[in-house]
Amino acid sequence: MAGKLITSIKQDIQSCANPQKAGHSQRFFKTGQGEYGEGDKFLGLSMPAQRVIAKRYAKTASLQEIETLLLSPYHEFRMVGLLIMTYQYPRLGETEQKKYYDFYIQHAQRVNNWDLVDVTAPKVVGAYLQVHKNDRQILKKLGRSKNLWERRIAVLSCYPMIKDGDFKDILWLSKVLLKDKEDLMHKAVGWMLREVGKKDEQALTIFLDKYTLQMPRTMLRYSIERFKESKRQRYLML
Repeated sequence: MAGKLITSIKQDIQSCANPQKAGHSQRFFKTGQGEYGEGDKFLGLSMPAQRVIAKRYAKTASLQEIETLLLSPYHEFRMVGLLIMTYQYPRLGETEQKKYYDFYIQHAQRVNNWDLVDVTAPKVVGAYLQVHKNDRQILKKLGRSKNLWERRIAVLSCYPMIKDGDFKDILWLSKVLLKDKEDLMHKAVGWMLREVGKKDEQALTIFLDKYTLQMPRTMLRYSIERFKESKRQRYLML
């Protein structure tokens, strides 16, 4: 039965393949040699199509099928597997949610492009840590990882806490990642700092007043996007 299910999922994904779109995705997600998505392969599915497929199997797919999808060299297989997790997670009991959280962390290096992280980390890792505060030390481990995607998972997983007005973890990570060399991290941190500002502009202002001169310009620009123009210009002129 499990074999038939994974075969069915793969067939549904492959039936929506679009070679022209796949070629565009290969370039958009920087899959060339030395780029952040080096070696990733695409079939060319739209995001809505991937969501439809994931929802179709959200009631029947197990972690075994999801793992098979995550181990695929094709980006869309991994995205569908991760999306299935996000649809299943809210309906699970506490024990099963812990299992899904552990599974996600164990397979973090297969969540290996920015869209995979951004769409799913807040809804599994973030959702779990939002409730289980004693487990948030994982954010420090991931935030210090040499793996770009694990660092991005740490940052994006703070989103549910930010929505709750809890900024402790994202402000710590933002400080730690000030000297990160990856532009994708500058954008991620700046984005989450902007979300802090949407909840509490004073909290963001206090952080910026202390660290603006150390922040990469991309991180700064992202973080101040919602400021009034006069205030935004003041930080840009520093």
